[in-house]
Amino acid sequence: MTKRYNSYVGYFKERYGERLQKIVIDAGFTCPNRDGLVGTGGCTYCNNDAFHPSYSNPSIPILKQIEEGIIFHKNRYRKAASFLAYFQSYSNTYAPLEHLKQIYSQAFLHPDVCGIVIGTRPDCIDDEKLDYLQEIAKDKVVIVEYGIESCLDKTLVRINRGHGFDIAKEAVEKTAARGIQTGAHFIFGLPGESKEEMMSYAEKINSIPLHSVKFHQLQIVKGTAMESEYAAKPQDFVTFSLEEYLDFFIDFLERLRPDLYIERFAGEVPPRFVNALPWGKIRNVELLRLLEKRMEERDTYQGRLYNK
Repeated sequence: MTKRYNSYVGYFKERYGERLQKIVIDAGFTCPNRDGLVGTGGCTYCNNDAFHPSYSNPSIPILKQIEEGIIFHKNRYRKAASFLAYFQSYSNTYAPLEHLKQIYSQAFLHPDVCGIVIGTRPDCIDDEKLDYLQEIAKDKVVIVEYGIESCLDKTLVRINRGHGFDIAKEAVEKTAARGIQTGAHFIFGLPGESKEEMMSYAEKINSIPLHSVKFHQLQIVKGTAMESEYAAKPQDFVTFSLEEYLDFFIDFLERLRPDLYIERFAGEVPPRFVNALPWGKIRNVELLRLLEKRMEERDTYQGRLYNK
C-alpha cells in the first residue's frame, strides 16, 4: 500500500503501468424502477443530469461521445493516453443481450479505449450477460459497478431502490466468480440511518467479494423526491460537516478489508443542482489531500481494526 489506504488510481498504475481515465457515456438506458417493471419515479435521491458531463448525451453517437470525452480529459490530464468507456447513466445492463453487444462493441472502435466500465443495478444482470462480459474480459478491461447504496433493507425500501441487499450480494458474488472486476457504490447519510448503522456497512461489505468501492456523502439534489422529504423531515437525516465526515470515513476505513480499493470517498455535485453547499466549493483533489493529512494526524490506515 503506497498510501494509508488502497487507492484505485494507484491500482491502475500498478496493474497497467498508467492511469486509465474514464470517459462517461450515456447510451440511452433507463431503469426498472422508472419504467414500471419494479417501480416508478426512480430512486428518491436521483437526478441523473447532476452526475454526467455535457459531452455525455444519448443524442450523441457513442463514438462521438468518446472522442469528445478524450479531448476533454487530455486537456485536463495531459498524460492521459488510455481510456475506459464508462457506461454510467441509469442501468447499463437493462436491455436484451444482443442490444448490449451492439452498444458495448461501439466503445472498442476507438483505438485509445482499452476497456469498459458498466454501471448498473444488481437486479439487472443475469448469467447470460455475465458469460458475455467474461469473454470480453479475456483481452479487455471489464469492470461492473453496482449501485447498492445501502446495506440496510429498510433504507433500500425507503429510497425506492426496488431490491434488497441479498440481491446485491448475489450479483457481486456471481460477477466476481467469473473473474470480472466488481465494484459497488454506497451513500452515507440516507434518511433513517444512524451513524452506527452506516458504520455497520463495513462488515457486510467485507463479506462480499468486491474489488473496489465508491462512497459518497448524501447531497440533496434539486428536483428529487428526497429534496421534498428532507424539507419535510430534516430530523430523519444525519448530516456531516467536512471535519465530521473525514473522521467518520477514517473510522469506517479502519474497519474495511485492507485489500479493497477505494475509488472515491466523497462526491461532487455541480453547485447549480443543489440548494446548499455545506462544504463550500471544495474539489475532490483537495478532499483527498485533507483525508490523507487527517489519517497521518491519527496515524492510522485502512484495515487497522479489520477482523477476518
